[in-house]
Amino acid sequence: MSNNKSLYVQYGCGLSCPEGWVNFDSSPTLRLQRLPLVGKVFRRPPVIFPDGVRVGDIVGGLPIEDNSVSGVYASHVLEHLSRDNFVVALANTFRMLKPGGIFRLIVPDLEARARLYLQRQDDPLANDWFMEASHLGVSQRTQGLTSWLRDLLGLSKHLWMWDERSIRKLLDQQGFIEIRRCQFNDSADPIFRAVEDRARFYDDYLGVEECAMEAVKPATKV
Repeated sequence: MSNNKSLYVQYGCGLSCPEGWVNFDSSPTLRLQRLPLVGKVFRRPPVIFPDGVRVGDIVGGLPIEDNSVSGVYASHVLEHLSRDNFVVALANTFRMLKPGGIFRLIVPDLEARARLYLQRQDDPLANDWFMEASHLGVSQRTQGLTSWLRDLLGLSKHLWMWDERSIRKLLDQQGFIEIRRCQFNDSADPIFRAVEDRARFYDDYLGVEECAMEAVKPATKV
């Protein structure tokens, strides 16, 4: 994709495909649905990807030119990467942003869940609650080819959990500036309002605020 002063990229988009954004996902289901001729066989509820969603993996690199993107958004996808791949994803995000470009990300907040866990000291099953609330571990081995593939690819589990301090540190190491904890629809760039969903910023069931961060690529890498 060529330079475009109004280019905005969302990766790990799932079924979210707002206009004005280039939306990527690496789901195996999406890849099957995009197969020539036979792809329509895999377009079945409940997961039917919008036609505008493109196959793309932030770790392998997206087909986006360096220094060409005004904004990047990643909601509840980075926790599904290993720690090393998380760092690669940040590097690739930084690479495609133009100077002054904004990166906004959301991941489940490990610290918020840990605080709730510590409040359940009298609950002998607090450990089970924490693992389930964090989507960590394996409580039961699944059967069948589909379940095996999902476990192999790590599509349903969180491979690494994050809090504000750890993400802030890695964003800083990558060269981002103006790093801050952000809130739903509080970006200075109104284009982000088309892609953001309040339910991704707050887990109303657990009663916690997720770890949403914003950072900016400087005019020159520091």
